[in-house]
Amino acid sequence: MIAILGTGKMGEALLSGLLRAGFKPGDVLATTRRPERAQALRETYGVRTVTNAEAAKAADTLILAVKPQDMATLLAEIAPYVPADRLVISAAAGITTAFVEQRLGVEVPVVRVMSNTPIRFDEAMSVISAGAHADEEHLRLTENLLKPVGKVLRIPESQQDAATALSGSGPAYFFYLVEAMVDAGILLGMPRAAALDMVTQSIVGAAVMLRDSGEHPVILREAVTSPGGTTIAAIAELERHSVRAAFLAAIEAARDRGRQLAGG
Repeated sequence: MIAILGTGKMGEALLSGLLRAGFKPGDVLATTRRPERAQALRETYGVRTVTNAEAAKAADTLILAVKPQDMATLLAEIAPYVPADRLVISAAAGITTAFVEQRLGVEVPVVRVMSNTPIRFDEAMSVISAGAHADEEHLRLTENLLKPVGKVLRIPESQQDAATALSGSGPAYFFYLVEAMVDAGILLGMPRAAALDMVTQSIVGAAVMLRDSGEHPVILREAVTSPGGTTIAAIAELERHSVRAAFLAAIEAARDRGRQLAGG
């Protein structure tokens, strides 16, 4: 039995992914704050909605998907009901495995996970790290839960805040870029729908090329950048406006904010 505690947007995306991967609705419990949200989950997915305490008592695997600032309250609520043989998967940005372990008060195996919203389309990037009491079996179980909804990568926990800023928030940077490129197309006289189609397909094609070719992104970019051509003129403008430096600073700021949320 798997329980998702805090079935918001990310929790729901994981829930739907588990069901697509072959889990039956009866295998999954969900918890929510609001009764109307619980009803919507029952109607949409056929899963059972319960209290946090009931989920902690019944499930073998607990996925904690609440916001970072709500994690301490959730852990205090479920601690009396979590024995050491549970697997606890924490999916909240900035929350360390030690934070979870200390508040549960038992030597429970904890695996920290950061995923992202493409999980809705089985294209997530999920990174996982083991806590003090989690071993190879617990990492494998976590991987098996996440592999049907995307790619899974093991990293040291010391890199989790960086991963949150890079891939957890990454889709937002991508959408921001698409928005800017579509606006540029409109500025140049293109209809919005046509500009969106062109930009979307160009970026999807580029992403597949990057993934499947095995080439470094610099090599792929240089292949498009002819001497004295249109692409190098655009790249020169991006460099003049320090776009690369802005991305570095933005992702660093996201990392720092994740740490602040966890500490607050």
